[in-house]
Amino acid sequence: MSGQFEARVEIDRPVEEVFDYLADGHNDPDFSPRVQQITKSPEGRTALGTVFRSTVKDAGMKTGREFRIVGFDPPHLIRWTEQSRNLVTAEGGYDLEALPGGRTRVRIFNTLAGHGLGKLLVGFAVSAAPKDAPAFGRRIKAAAEASLKR
Repeated sequence: MSGQFEARVEIDRPVEEVFDYLADGHNDPDFSPRVQQITKSPEGRTALGTVFRSTVKDAGMKTGREFRIVGFDPPHLIRWTEQSRNLVTAEGGYDLEALPGGRTRVRIFNTLAGHGLGKLLVGFAVSAAPKDAPAFGRRIKAAAEASLKR
């Protein structure tokens, strides 16, 4: 079983700035309280093939996650796929659109898939994630706007 969720948000910053902020996975803890720590390989600017390794806390349990950037088209598209062997994994991305007045519309989406026993658990994740998606979008907006103050 698998399922997708998404959120859309408008951020009061130019698309290039928002893209750079979201492409730097070190910013993920700013808007995702699940992320306890994150590293990037190789160092430097994010590009196609960059790998982010993180420790996340879900339902009181810490797990390691590894995501590879598989789509990268500045300043409009970022795609990732999870390479870790967890019970529930994700692939997803950001679509960014420049709006008048130096604003940016962001669409974030994730597709969750269960593996082994995770096939039983993914249903819970798929039902919970869409409920949090609007709040997740608001957290991205608040974090990006605070970080990218004019």
